[in-house]
Amino acid sequence: MAASATKAAPADPVAVVSTWDFGKAANEAALARFKAGGSALDAVEAGARVPEADPTNHSVGYGGYPDRDGHVTLDAIIMDEDGRVGAVAALEDVVHAISVARLVMEKTPHTLLVGEGATRFALAQGMQRTKLLTPEAEQAWREWLKTAHYQPVANIENRLPGPPGSSLNHDTIGILARGLDGHLAAACTTSGMAFKMRGRVGDSPQAGSGLFLEKGVGAAASTGVGEEVTRIAGTARVIASMRAGLSPQKACEEAVKHIVRLRGEAIKGMQVGFLALGHDGRVGAYALLPGFTYAVTRHSGAAEVLPSASLFAQPG
Repeated sequence: MAASATKAAPADPVAVVSTWDFGKAANEAALARFKAGGSALDAVEAGARVPEADPTNHSVGYGGYPDRDGHVTLDAIIMDEDGRVGAVAALEDVVHAISVARLVMEKTPHTLLVGEGATRFALAQGMQRTKLLTPEAEQAWREWLKTAHYQPVANIENRLPGPPGSSLNHDTIGILARGLDGHLAAACTTSGMAFKMRGRVGDSPQAGSGLFLEKGVGAAASTGVGEEVTRIAGTARVIASMRAGLSPQKACEEAVKHIVRLRGEAIKGMQVGFLALGHDGRVGAYALLPGFTYAVTRHSGAAEVLPSASLFAQPG
């Protein structure tokens, strides 16, 4: 019914893993960057830029669904195994949030810039101003407004199709890469939950929540309802479990089960998933509900999209 952890193949090691089925195209771009001589950091940035530029992907970058006020805002983070991190949140008018995040990492003493300040920084660094709200996304927003009974209710996002955070309403791509030299890097980029409250920032750009990486241990990404991931510092927890000796698979399972222990009925029908890549190339993935998929690409170019194992068989 669901795939277990992907086994490492020493003769053909894992190069890139990413969340969701559209991660396969992102992985291809990341692998191409590896083959062109790029680092793991170059690879995850190149991979993340693919869904960011895709107007048909309504959960990342250009074409992303707006907040309830009609503004498309982007969050992104990038990390390497030297402890460097850069992130942006509530970024507007710039397509490639992941590249802005890398500029934050490399050009400033900070780790996170937000809102107008993030946009001003991006433009000062030569990034192009672009209207992110596409006609298709705007139409979907206007249709949503007809039945949304617009009001500042935090859970109004739950009126979207499918369980919150499910494959019908997912909001993130996380990308984890491992070079042939063993070096790791990780990235995450998103336009956040569709029709979210103005100013809402989820787990994605927060180091230790939506993404985390530690040299000699591995990297982890999350997807689904960001608020639930943030409550447990989810990816930091996955990495801590791996540091303590759990496999990437068991570490992902532990984090999901902890959310259930902590939240009980409060997370009924919600989706949260974790993806992890060990420093040795082992992969793990686990989710609350079925439907979470992830893409695995090896250095040979062999690629597959796999269904994650899940704690529950169905919503409810």
